[in-house]
Amino acid sequence: MALVLVPVRYPLSEHSRATMARAIREAEARDAALTVLHVNLYQSGQQTRRSDLKRAVEEEFGYVPNARYVVRSGLLVEETILEEAASQAADAVVIGRKQVSRWRAMIRRLVDDPDVEHFLREELDCDVVTVSPSDD
Repeated sequence: MALVLVPVRYPLSEHSRATMARAIREAEARDAALTVLHVNLYQSGQQTRRSDLKRAVEEEFGYVPNARYVVRSGLLVEETILEEAASQAADAVVIGRKQVSRWRAMIRRLVDDPDVEHFLREELDCDVVTVSPSDD
């Protein structure tokens, strides 16, 4: 089964809600499973639990079929998302427009080409869907 990965903040921000809504539609269109990812940053000291993330998403969107909720810890959100996308062999990653600029800065440090979609296609062989809050 295909897999769509969507990283979100907890509690869900306006941007995360728009990204999540688009990811649900994307998973339905692809007949794919959906992995909802939140990254607990080591430096923030806040620890979101998987059950908190699932409850927040289901309160906002109702039950999401074929959804899996994952909470990872990391120093950089972008690197943790890349690691999760690679380990899950994601077919698509749905990210908010704000996340794209952070990824671009990280990728610029790694390679000369700051094109996020190109980098992910080369490294992970997956589609990247970017969402702005007005897309919902």
